[in-house]
Amino acid sequence: LDPARIRTRFPPEPNGYLHIGHAKSICLNFGLARDYGGICHLRFDDTNPEKEEQEYVDAIKEMVAWLGWTWDAKDGAGREVDHLFYASNYFDFMYRAAEYLVSQGLAYVDEQTPEEMRANRGDFGTPGKNSPFRDRSPEENLIRLREMRDGKHPDGSMVLRAKIDMASPNINLRDPALYRIRRATHHNTGDQWCIYPMYTYAHPIEDALECITHSVCTLEFEDQRPFYDWLVEHLAQGGLLARPLPHQYEFGRLNLTYVVTSKRKLRQLVEEKHVDGWDDPRMPTLVGMRRRGYTPEAIRAMVESTGASKTNAWIEYSVLDGYLRADLEGKAARAMAVLDPVKLKLENYAEIFGSLEHREACSAPAHPHVPELGTRQFSLGPELWIEREDFMETPPKGYHRLFPGNKARLKYGYVIECTGCEKDADGTITAVLARLVPDTKSGTPGA
Repeated sequence: LDPARIRTRFPPEPNGYLHIGHAKSICLNFGLARDYGGICHLRFDDTNPEKEEQEYVDAIKEMVAWLGWTWDAKDGAGREVDHLFYASNYFDFMYRAAEYLVSQGLAYVDEQTPEEMRANRGDFGTPGKNSPFRDRSPEENLIRLREMRDGKHPDGSMVLRAKIDMASPNINLRDPALYRIRRATHHNTGDQWCIYPMYTYAHPIEDALECITHSVCTLEFEDQRPFYDWLVEHLAQGGLLARPLPHQYEFGRLNLTYVVTSKRKLRQLVEEKHVDGWDDPRMPTLVGMRRRGYTPEAIRAMVESTGASKTNAWIEYSVLDGYLRADLEGKAARAMAVLDPVKLKLENYAEIFGSLEHREACSAPAHPHVPELGTRQFSLGPELWIEREDFMETPPKGYHRLFPGNKARLKYGYVIECTGCEKDADGTITAVLARLVPDTKSGTPGA
């Protein structure tokens, strides 16, 4: 590892689809590596097999690539190296590290019930109480840890906990859990394990093994940093991890107003069929936003504009729309639509073109300012649709659209002169009547 180069990682848990909030972490981690000549790893923190599926792994990889990032990089010899990792690839090492902590009296197996552990943990104003199992010898704890590994105890009956300080003002240092018993088939390791590491135990080890220099995460992990440092330092002292050790940095989340990004709530919408799936255009998932028409360039531009401060950012949804407009402005072909239509009848169409069946070919630039996008073709017939508001029988002063006796141009077509309108029995206008003015087709010399 070149010490002059930074190494970051984007570490999603494969338990759902990425949403707009993840875009900031993706762009920040991959962007830092790009800007400083470093490398960013894509790592799946797959330590919770009950909620993780290969479907989510594949979807996450697809969305990171869609945003324009790659986890491939060249090594010193110029060869392509795939920097795709899984927490589950380190399960063997994590278990060896757990045995080391137990052997040094830095961890113990706790057989309290979850309710007892919660009650004894204390709160911000009350110190916690030591577990009655806290003072077992390292030898006794090692036996029980191996029994946990070998499947000799039921799920939830015991956990491995770090032995730190139950009176610490930082609740995250009150003997946090390191391993729990959970019989579940893992998408990567199958049924090899019946104990799984906690995320807060696993990810510092993963960072250290991958030589991550900047472990960049969201602000809610700030109180976890002391445990992060405690763990990697003790494992380094025991010779299990090499120095220099990784350091954790935090940044504020990106939130869009009126947008729910909780995976639990989004999954509920999908499972209860309130939406048509994770890629429903109404969903704030990246696949949903892609389907809705948002571009990766617009999302990246918005994310980069928020910076990397420690303040949780709340962005108006209209800001994202502004970045989308700016991105599409120079590359999206133009089109026209009639939202509130009323029929336009050209009374002299057959007289001008010889028959009602004739269709007059017209063309328009695909983009008024980008000729490279070419043209689009359309045709005129004897009946067209216009916006209802483009006609008034008795217009106010300054009205320059269609009214009896007035002329106006059909965009990229002919000049027409309005002659009147048709109404139904209720007086509602059902059609506007007009006559084509000959030799006025758009693009005709003198027209």
